[in-house]
Amino acid sequence: MTDFITQQDVMSLLPLFLELFVLLAVVLIDPYIKRSHRRIMIINIILIGLSIVQNVLNDWFSFYGDTPPLRTINSIVGYSVAPVILLLFCRLVADKAKLTPLWILVGVNALVHSTALYSHVCFWIEDNHFKRGPLTYFSHISCALIILFLLWLTLRRKTDRKSTRLFIPVFNVAIVIIAVVLDTFVTHTDRGVTFTSVATVNSCLFYYIWLHLQFVHEHEKALMAEQRIKIMMSQIQPHFLYNTLSSIQALCLSDPEKAFDVTEKFGTYLRQNIDALDQPQLIAFEKEIEHTRIYSEIEMIRFPHIRIEYDTPDKDFRLPALTVQPLVENAIRHGVRGVENGLVTVTAKRSGDFHVIVIRDNGKGFDPSVHASAEGTHIGLGNVRERIEDMCGGELTVESAVGSGTSVTIRIPAAPDDGISVREG
Repeated sequence: MTDFITQQDVMSLLPLFLELFVLLAVVLIDPYIKRSHRRIMIINIILIGLSIVQNVLNDWFSFYGDTPPLRTINSIVGYSVAPVILLLFCRLVADKAKLTPLWILVGVNALVHSTALYSHVCFWIEDNHFKRGPLTYFSHISCALIILFLLWLTLRRKTDRKSTRLFIPVFNVAIVIIAVVLDTFVTHTDRGVTFTSVATVNSCLFYYIWLHLQFVHEHEKALMAEQRIKIMMSQIQPHFLYNTLSSIQALCLSDPEKAFDVTEKFGTYLRQNIDALDQPQLIAFEKEIEHTRIYSEIEMIRFPHIRIEYDTPDKDFRLPALTVQPLVENAIRHGVRGVENGLVTVTAKRSGDFHVIVIRDNGKGFDPSVHASAEGTHIGLGNVRERIEDMCGGELTVESAVGSGTSVTIRIPAAPDDGISVREG
């Protein structure tokens, strides 16, 4: 055995196993990667270590030449494990990708190579020489297909297309391909230390670094979104409170009894909705409509020529707080306040996979060609749009024509189970 494994061989193998051992320890104690990713990393580290041991044993069996059955089993293990390692890299890159066909391919590959135990279809050992059968390259073809799929998964990641983070997974694919080519055409003497072994060990390490970069990016994005939501909420809430108090102030001089009624409604609003106002997260649509009604009742007391009507058969979903109310306020202030028989309608209906809310008024409208400047003068319209996009993946569109009023449409994706959007905060 000492004639087979030299000190040079040991010095070549030791860094690889040391790297795998340290990586395994770090993955086991790292609290910042997903549990599914941790499990995949652990399995892959073990399989890569097994692959290196298999290469060492293969050289040992070749050196001594008196154990064809063991060499056959060892080769079957090596050819079966290689595509599994690559497929687990695919799972790291895309958690939700449909990998069932490739797992079937991996299973078929293992079955094809297991035929070496009783036939010459794939390979066999004769006089201690490796003999190739018609399906010898089945594992190579399987690995090539998985590598191409891995490259496709990597390049299609929208979150990484414009980021330097894309370099790591692309680099990993490249070094694996180069390693396979080198192992095919370059002869080396180190026991078990193939170019592919080095490439897969380092790819595992680089994927771990890449997962951490993903975590940091997502964490920073979540913090920025939360901060942006807090800023937008702080902008909207004082505006609503200011206008409500202004209405009460005006009524105190003209109609004290109505002022008392408005104050009572405003108190009800504060009691029922202060929690929603303090927390920048999704609330029930019915709660949003409730404080919108209170606001509109206050405005209708001050402006009796305005009517606000509601048609909301679809109520079982959630949306950002202060979404409908600022839009109704816009419709009143910029649309129907100066119009005789002004009408604002609020509808909420389910349309396919979306909850669709429409706030429409018969006011003066505006020119869509100057839509951007009009948004700047409307209360929190840009803020509402950003919160809808960030918090529930929805969209807000505005349609208007001079003299024909304005229509604002909100589309919020519905959850597949109960119609409630679940992307909170």
